[in-house]
Amino acid sequence: MNVLIAGGSGFLGTAITARLTRYNHQVFILTRHVPKAANQIQWDARSINGWAQYLDEMDAVINVTGYGLEHWPWTPRQKQRFSDSRVIPGLVLAEAFEKSSRRPGSFVQASGINRYGLRGEGIADESTPPANDFLGQLTVPWEDATKSVEKLGVRRVIIRTAVVLARNGGQFPLMALPVRLFFGGKFGDGKNAMNWIHIEDYVRAVQFLLENENAHGPYNLTAPSLTFGEELMRAVAKTLRRPFWFHIPKPLLQLVLGEMNVVLTEGRRAQPKRLSELGFQFEFGNLEDALKDLLRH
Repeated sequence: MNVLIAGGSGFLGTAITARLTRYNHQVFILTRHVPKAANQIQWDARSINGWAQYLDEMDAVINVTGYGLEHWPWTPRQKQRFSDSRVIPGLVLAEAFEKSSRRPGSFVQASGINRYGLRGEGIADESTPPANDFLGQLTVPWEDATKSVEKLGVRRVIIRTAVVLARNGGQFPLMALPVRLFFGGKFGDGKNAMNWIHIEDYVRAVQFLLENENAHGPYNLTAPSLTFGEELMRAVAKTLRRPFWFHIPKPLLQLVLGEMNVVLTEGRRAQPKRLSELGFQFEFGNLEDALKDLLRH
């Protein structure tokens, strides 16, 4: 099928493109830069001008736009950028769908696993309501921006994604760097839940949901194994055969990172309930296997 990816030149978009291309899908990328390849289409992510006509040739759209939460510090201006970079492109894509004469039949919308909050009783699943904190509320307009395509008869899938563990790109190389430099340890008390998914399972899940006509609504893209912050970092140290001793207290992280420290020190456990019920099988559902694959020399 012909697949249009908004945010296709980013870390996750590039991985999705590689996966879908390998399985004989024709991938086109919306980019804000001057196109450098035949499959790239320029847009400003703020209007339908100059690109919307290409939508008539597509079978599906994947929207993974969004300014990375790893950018520091989380000032009010930065938070607004986090929101605008997710909501505005979504609204623009939805407008293009409304005006398309031959609209795609499927739409995959990105979101975050932190929708359920950084604290809470029990294990969150797709039916858990959004939290009232910043990260939880960030996902509400993010997901809602493209909701209108459902009224047009488009099958919409929402992927609420955990931290994607990859050898190159994303947060994981930075998380593993202190361990590589022999300063491995836990962040805060290490008791925070850490939701994660291996990059291979991430792209496999996206393809699975894209191709499965029975898939609709929200799906948690997170490994089924329940992991805590200290457990993850200790496992990284063990895999790399490095010491695990340099613990950074939360007050110090708060001082240095401000509100952003919650990404490292807090988290609520979530499970991929609907994804598993649909029949998806994880290749790297176990943390030890995932780290061995990612950290092997």
